[in-house]
This record gives sequence, C-alpha cells and structure tokens, in this order.
Amino acid sequence: MTDPARADMSGPPRAGATGPPHRPGPARVVTSGPSHAGTTGPVPAGQTRPAHAGTGRAVPYAPPPSTRTAPLPGMPSPAPPGRTGEAGRPERGSRVPRARPSRRRRAVRAAVLLLSGLLVTCAGTYVWADTRLDQQVDLGALTDRAATGKGTNYLVVGSDSRDGLSSQDRKDLNTGSAEGRRTDSMILLHTGAGGTTMLSLPRDSWVTLPPYVDPGTGRNYRAAPNKLNAAFSLGGPELLVRTVERNTGLRVDHYAEIGFAGFVGLVDAVGGVDLCLDRPIKDKASGANLPRGCQTLDGAEALAFVRQRKQEAQGDLGRTRNQQKFLTALAAKAARPGTLLDPAKSVPAVSAGLDTLVVDKDTGLPQLMSLFQAMRGVTGGGRQLNVPVSNPNLTTSKGSAVQWDTARARKLFQELQQDRPVTVPRQN
Repeated sequence: MTDPARADMSGPPRAGATGPPHRPGPARVVTSGPSHAGTTGPVPAGQTRPAHAGTGRAVPYAPPPSTRTAPLPGMPSPAPPGRTGEAGRPERGSRVPRARPSRRRRAVRAAVLLLSGLLVTCAGTYVWADTRLDQQVDLGALTDRAATGKGTNYLVVGSDSRDGLSSQDRKDLNTGSAEGRRTDSMILLHTGAGGTTMLSLPRDSWVTLPPYVDPGTGRNYRAAPNKLNAAFSLGGPELLVRTVERNTGLRVDHYAEIGFAGFVGLVDAVGGVDLCLDRPIKDKASGANLPRGCQTLDGAEALAFVRQRKQEAQGDLGRTRNQQKFLTALAAKAARPGTLLDPAKSVPAVSAGLDTLVVDKDTGLPQLMSLFQAMRGVTGGGRQLNVPVSNPNLTTSKGSAVQWDTARARKLFQELQQDRPVTVPRQN
C-alpha cells in the first residue's frame, strides 16, 4: 500500500484511484504562527516549506524577502527607492511638503511679532528718554529739610522760561520777551494710602523765605517774608523747595518743572487735550479766545488757557483751578493706551516733554510715570484744592499778595504729612 504523503502531487492520476482527478494549481502557504510581510503568495516550483508541526504534511516554502534596494540592470524597480525598514523616510536631498499653517496660527504669530516690535520700541524709547532727562536739581544737598512723612510728594512747577521759543513763537504765544525764568504755577501733588490730592500754591502767596545765598553774587540773606514766586526768582528750584517745605512742613520727594516750549510741544504731540468750558474765555494778555462748550485745545490754546486770569473773579486763585483742571485732562490723555503704545505718538510726546523739563537727581522715568498716573488718579476720586486763603488781596511791601488761612492750612498740611484723608473743604 502506497503512502499518500509520498504520492507525486504533480503527476497524472494512478489507475484505480478514486475521487476526482487532481488539477495542479498554485500552492497554498500555510504558516504556523502570525502572518508576516512577504510570507504569502505563490511559492516557486520545486520548493516547499518544512512540514507544519503536528500535520505531517509538507508546506510550500517561500524564501525570505530580498534586501536589495536597487533592481538588477534591465529589470524594473519593484518598489520606490528607499531603505529596508525605513519606509516613509525620503532619500537625502528630497523635500517633503510642509503643511500650511492654519489661519489662527498665522494670526497668533503676527500678534506675537507685533507685540515684540512694540516692546522693543518702548524699551528703546525708555532708554533714550531716560538719558535725556535734565536732572540738575540736587534735593539731597539741601539743608534744613522738613521731616519725612508718609506717602509721596511731588512739586510740579510751570515755568515761564522762554527757552526753545523763537521770536516769532514768543509773539504767537503772547509770552512777552522777559529773560530768565519765573514760576507761572506751583502744584504740590500728594499720593499715598489716604488718596491723591492736588494742592495748588498761588504764586503770590505771602510766605517766609528761609536764609539763602544769592547764587549770582554769593551774598547771604536772612529769613524774610516775601511772595512764593520770589523764592524761585532769587534762588531757583532749590530755594523754592526749601521755602515750600518751611511753610507747609511737607517734605518734597520729587521736583519736576516744565517751560512754555515743552508744555506747548507736549500738548501738540498727544493730539491736543479735550476740555469743556462753562463760559467763553477771551483774554488779550494771554491770547486766550475760546468759545463755550467742549473742544480740543492745541498747544497754543492750552498755554493761553492756563495763563489767563483777567477773566477770573478770584484772579490767581481762579487761574490755579484752571491749571488743575487742564493738567488732569492732559495726564489722562497722555496715559491712554492709544498714546503710550503708539510709537508715532509716544516718541514725539516724550521728546516734546523733555525739551524744557527739569527734574531732581532722584527722578527718572519711573517717577515721572508715577507722577502722571497720580495726576490721572485725581479725576477718579482724588481731591483738587487751593491752600485755604483768608485774604486774597493782602497789602504788603511787595505789592498785593495772597494770605493763607493759618489754622485751616496747618490742619490740611498735617493730614497730608500723615497721609490721612483730607477733611478740609474746598473753597469756592
């Protein structure tokens, strides 16, 4: 008896064999485990796999796949170029097209670039402006200083210096031709835990000047009564600071002074200042000619507005209120994001403000920014006051002067010195 396993599977059927005749066909691949790439498909004639374990039958054998990466000469390539096991990696020198970034990603990238540009511009402007500050006032060298209190006090001075103005400018702005510099306005700005208070000191206030040395002649002078404005004329910013401290008991932490040219340039650089007037103002001496209602004042109109006093019922006291009103509006405009973050506006504004700006040695741009923020904060719940006055037309050897109300003024100064909320009512 013949073993079927040894039968010739490719020959003709034997005589006497039962069942349908065998038809040759492609051999089936039988594997003993999971299928692998390259193990399926026809097996070349004459080759078989070893018998599957436990079956006793021969299994057609397929050789392992070739690792050749290039076809033989004259043969077509069976697969795209590449290395075995590195499918999907392009040949050296080939380029894979990158996915186009989404619209959202492009917008984020543009915003980051814009913000970076603004930060670089602001940083450059900051460094440039900080080096241009005229820090000529040395408060640390002053003697007989007032005691240090709570909070921070800024002495803000508007000077009538004509520096930076041409002859035509002086004519157009009605500034006159006087040389030197005098105070046109003085404001003591206090800020602290007790709030922000903008306190005007009338330039004709009758006060006591401390002993001083004339910087021009070297002559010594004793303490004597005089107008507050005289302190600036006789001894400059240093004598003015000492006089303010002696008569108020408040220590001046920072000093800032701006002249006519710087004031006009700053207002124009920020695009003008919005102001509402409850009556028309026309003053020949200052050149003011403003209608009633809300309007935007340019530099020349603003200077005329803060200098005029002929139409004010209280003269110099009325002018100080106009100055407070305008400065808070100017600070609010300069501190707007549209001005601070726009180099086309911020750089000219800083440049214009620095033209005639004088500060003390301890005042840099951070302190000036704090000053502007404090001014801006006055409109958000702060106080705007004049020193309490008992006689606005005191007759003196130096002419008509403003006499302070001693008791009420002392109470006000004590509240500021201790950084307490101000309780002294505002005079109308």
